[in-house]
Amino acid sequence: MALDVKFAVSTWLWTSPFNKETTALFPKIKSYGYDAVEIPVEDPALIDIDWVKKALADNGLSPVICGAFGPSRDLTNEDPSYHQTCFDYLDACFEIASELGAKFVAGPMYSAVGKARLVSPEQKKVEWNRAVTNLRKVCHTAGKHGLEIAIETLNRFETDLINTAAELKQLITDINEPQAKAILDGFHMNIEEPSIEDAIKAVGDKLIHVQVSENYRGTPGTGQTNWAAWKRGLEAVNYSGYVSIESFTPEIKELAGAVCIWKPLVPSQDGFAKEGLEFLRKWAAE
Repeated sequence: MALDVKFAVSTWLWTSPFNKETTALFPKIKSYGYDAVEIPVEDPALIDIDWVKKALADNGLSPVICGAFGPSRDLTNEDPSYHQTCFDYLDACFEIASELGAKFVAGPMYSAVGKARLVSPEQKKVEWNRAVTNLRKVCHTAGKHGLEIAIETLNRFETDLINTAAELKQLITDINEPQAKAILDGFHMNIEEPSIEDAIKAVGDKLIHVQVSENYRGTPGTGQTNWAAWKRGLEAVNYSGYVSIESFTPEIKELAGAVCIWKPLVPSQDGFAKEGLEFLRKWAAE
């Protein structure tokens, strides 16, 4: 049975940070056949909302807004000033998403990316409770904008708090707000999940966004990812959102260092986007 999904690609595949110049990618993205573009908001001050809105309209693309959570944006830090920094950042992301017509803001917003340590069960509980409390506040703010939040699991090398779909579902349950939803990223799932299909079923109807690449962050269809399990899982939860390619280029040194990409994964980033979409369209239609 064919999946009722549309397709997106992150501009991180080519460049970082997103700014006015990044919209020059939009005609190419549209020409390949994508329906939407993921806009990573590293610095909200670099996002010219009117400029981006026009570029989206001119190219017939919809926006997906993704957050970036460095050390200063940490809702689990013991210092409340870090929480406020993250609240302020997410407020700006919600404003951008609302103005551009996006439906949610996505990302691992519970903690700073790279905060991965072996802590005691007592300390983990403290940080879990901070994430729950602070994400409830984030949900309330998102709701005022008519938006949801898509919370993302990360692999064990990037966080110690939420690594699996089951943990993500528990976090969403504990938050207990209607705006709290889920995003699943296949790269992280290939590291952490015994079963892709079961992981998707674990979050169920909370799933509102999907990101994919291969197990090695390369072009979909060229690696070891169990795409049949992906399809069974998405069918089981009646998923009808975007399937979005997210990967990176070693040409952007700061971002490549953050995600540990030390060499080119493909001969061409354009080829990655074009061939990846060709594979995904065939996979979804079969």
